[in-house]
Amino acid sequence: MTETTSHSAVVESASPVAEFASEPAPEPTSEFAAASASAAPLRVAVVIGSNREGRFGPVVAEWLLARVRERTDLAVDVVDLADADLPTSLSFNPSGAVSAELAKVTPKLAAADAFVVLTPEYNHSYPASLKSLIDWHGAEWQAKPVAFVSYGGLSGGLRAVEHLRPVLAELHAVTIRETVSFHNAGALFDDEGNHRDPAGADAAAKALLDQLTWWAWALRSAKEVRPYGS
Repeated sequence: MTETTSHSAVVESASPVAEFASEPAPEPTSEFAAASASAAPLRVAVVIGSNREGRFGPVVAEWLLARVRERTDLAVDVVDLADADLPTSLSFNPSGAVSAELAKVTPKLAAADAFVVLTPEYNHSYPASLKSLIDWHGAEWQAKPVAFVSYGGLSGGLRAVEHLRPVLAELHAVTIRETVSFHNAGALFDDEGNHRDPAGADAAAKALLDQLTWWAWALRSAKEVRPYGS
């Protein structure tokens, strides 16, 4: 049930990153470029899914957040599940204490145009803290894109990601194909939290964020024309 194992390390994406990254992206049309430049930045909520004692998640989160903050088209909120104590017992009439915990996360989810979910792999799946966050919310996920950054041992957390996809589909979210995964993550970062060989991981992150941004723009624009579900 460990988050990480420190042996050899590989970073992968769901598709060949080097090939993807080597192909120049098509230039946007002048109308799209003008609309993007004038629109408010997309709000991206980065969800740190583990609240486990001794977790490795903050190291990966800081690496990810540095790359998100480089982009002028994105504004980031952090939802760290170690900072909110959401019970697994759901209620339509939560107590004051539970409402106070929900207040730490619900406004950020509601305001988000898109999400990046950062998850380890526990027993071939994702943490209970992450499932609790998902289950306490409904409309906050609808018609929004979700990307995944995973970490772990040999599998790099990918089995957790594959379990999350159908769960979020049930909530009408759109999951992004590209996935950044850190295999044997503890060996990939130095004591200062820097990636030891960042080129592949940086390319994978760019591919992921480019896809997430495309879907976020498309879905936000569509909802401005017609609210989802109408």
